[in-house]
Amino acid sequence: MAAGAGPDAGVDAREEVGVAVVAGEPAKRLREATTVPLRDATGETDVLAGALVVAVARRLAGEAVESVDALRRDVHTRSGERPGQRRSEPRRGTDTGDRSRYCDTPARKTATVRVLNYLEFASQLDRSGIGTATDQQRAALATTDVEVVTSPWPESVAAGAASLLRGDGVVRDYDVAHCNLIGPGSVAVARHAKRNDIPLVLHSHVTREDFAESFRGSTAVAPALGKYLKWFYSQADVVLCPSEYTKRTLESYPVDAPIRAVSNGVDTDALDGFEDLRDEYRAEYDLDGMTVFTVGNVFERKGLTTFCTLAQETDYDFAWFGPYDTGPHASKTVRYWVENAPENVTFTGWIDDIRGAFGAGDVYLFATKNENQGIAVLEAMACGKAVVLRDIPVFEEFYTHGHDCLKCSTDAEFRRALDLLARDPDLRRRLGENARETAAEHSLDRVGDRLVETYEDALAGRLAD
Repeated sequence: MAAGAGPDAGVDAREEVGVAVVAGEPAKRLREATTVPLRDATGETDVLAGALVVAVARRLAGEAVESVDALRRDVHTRSGERPGQRRSEPRRGTDTGDRSRYCDTPARKTATVRVLNYLEFASQLDRSGIGTATDQQRAALATTDVEVVTSPWPESVAAGAASLLRGDGVVRDYDVAHCNLIGPGSVAVARHAKRNDIPLVLHSHVTREDFAESFRGSTAVAPALGKYLKWFYSQADVVLCPSEYTKRTLESYPVDAPIRAVSNGVDTDALDGFEDLRDEYRAEYDLDGMTVFTVGNVFERKGLTTFCTLAQETDYDFAWFGPYDTGPHASKTVRYWVENAPENVTFTGWIDDIRGAFGAGDVYLFATKNENQGIAVLEAMACGKAVVLRDIPVFEEFYTHGHDCLKCSTDAEFRRALDLLARDPDLRRRLGENARETAAEHSLDRVGDRLVETYEDALAGRLAD
């Protein structure tokens, strides 16, 4: 965002900040914009960090033992079906190693591709960005011919024991392994896939950059994490990540594997009915007037201090919908703001229906310092909300300043953007309408197509950068 207004603004550039906004209905150029001052009306907005570490601390030993025991024999054998699994064709027989039937040939798709879409620590990552991204992958694949298996392990100890007694292995049968996390279970799956010549897709939802400033000690741990991620991701036949920005980040480590950017997408069906919850959630959290809101886990990296500082400097109601920690692993910054919240700030903690957040809020403020994509931004846009973002590189590839959002770099710019939106409801409406169109470009249908393309390329050995 420019630090000063343009020459036609008619005021000293030191006194206002230029913001491009859509003026009326654009005719030829959809994203054509006009410079508008951000002056005060009276003269002067898939989690891993804390969740992963807590989960590892509690379950590392058990998960590691399970992983090693299950993969000890490195045998790739089907051990049962999950209830309700989708199957468009009969299961194939024993894999002969011939992957050509999954390629772009006249005989393509003569058999269903079975993909392990795996998220370890899934229960701890529910409602996290990684958990949401994984759920959306599975929803996207549900409309394709891909058959999804969500765990490599048997459904029960009894099923595993029965498989062993038959002389089989205990790992389920699949054609492609797709892991969404970086812990011991995913390491075991990667080892098994490589030993059995199964294509391995590793999804990068975690970088050392976005791990920092998430919980106590995460910034200190980030450099070591970067070395681990370089090793882990380099095992893949292909690494998927949510943005070109993340791809460049991984390439800088450097990760020694082809890397493809695939949007996390947005599940618009899951947001249906958000408007009906507006009155209920506004009443529950005592929200009034134009409400500035954020959705997600409360981390300093996601702009917590900026969020609270803006609240102190304005009269709007602010609401952060999402869980927060105040225990020993929570950052000092999170504990401070949660325990000393400004009077006009509400930290809701966990809410049962995330649609209520998008119903209650008016302006989505996301002052995050580092992001791989930001699913909640797409969700807010899909709900037609005006969005105010920090001007960071990842958002350049997705969103256009003044068309579907406002981008800011300083607290002063954020404050003036909120003031402009407060006094111009028509601007809020226009930004929201354009934002909804932008979100439609990240439909789960498109995500599913990209995932299927990646799996087929992996099976065919077409994974060059």
